[in-house]
Amino acid sequence: METLDGMMAGKVAVVTGAASGIGRATALRLAKAGAAVVACDRDEKVATVIDTITAAGGQAAAIAMDAGAEADVVAAVALACERFGGLDGYFANAGITGGPAIGYFDSTPEVWAEVLRVNLIGPFLAVKHAAPEIIRRGGGSILVTASVAGMRAGAGPAPYSASKAGVINLVQTAAQALAATGVRVNALCPGLIETGMTRRIYEQARAAGLEGQLGIRNPLRRGGEPDEVARVALFLFSDLASYVNGQALPVDGGLSSSHPYSDRSNEARTALAAAARQP
Repeated sequence: METLDGMMAGKVAVVTGAASGIGRATALRLAKAGAAVVACDRDEKVATVIDTITAAGGQAAAIAMDAGAEADVVAAVALACERFGGLDGYFANAGITGGPAIGYFDSTPEVWAEVLRVNLIGPFLAVKHAAPEIIRRGGGSILVTASVAGMRAGAGPAPYSASKAGVINLVQTAAQALAATGVRVNALCPGLIETGMTRRIYEQARAAGLEGQLGIRNPLRRGGEPDEVARVALFLFSDLASYVNGQALPVDGGLSSSHPYSDRSNEARTALAAAARQP
């Protein structure tokens, strides 16, 4: 990847969820490749991403943002256009799990609504407001973080999984809606990656001496690093992916090539029995 420095020269990209994990790694990759980056996050640590980019001679700006709030999405796109002259790419990466996985019937409508607002409405808003500016520049790329959890069950809490399934369909419908505009819309589907979202899993495994079991169900037998996803994001943003559109690309060590089995029958029976006892 080091030979790809400069491949995004003159381009401008917005990255949400940029304070940590996949968003941070992608913002740094894009900047290293020559892009001007608008890094967005609710976490004030997003400022450190700007410091890292500018210290290396890159161009970057930061903005506090709720990825599921329309006014904030509009502001991020406006900042990119005002500060750097336009917009060529938007990475709708910010997302939430809705809390740890619990029994299917224990989740509340409020949790579902908030997860869908951030994880699915947020990407819709990204397409809605980024696409017109990208079209003005002659085309470009919109990238959305989905998940292997959106491809089939067993990889995340129910609200999270459903939201990510919606994201996969969103990029398909958006790619069709933007036909002939030069805007490509794709999704990344990460597997188990060490990020803030998965920190609890990693910490528990390390405390129990079971770190070697992380990622054991994929053929590579390990979890992934944020930069391994960021490299694929850079590819999808670049002209190297000029004929890739409307796709959901797994970056999961091969996990989604099969259907890992786990016996959840007892858990399901317990949840159903508890639901039946509710008045």
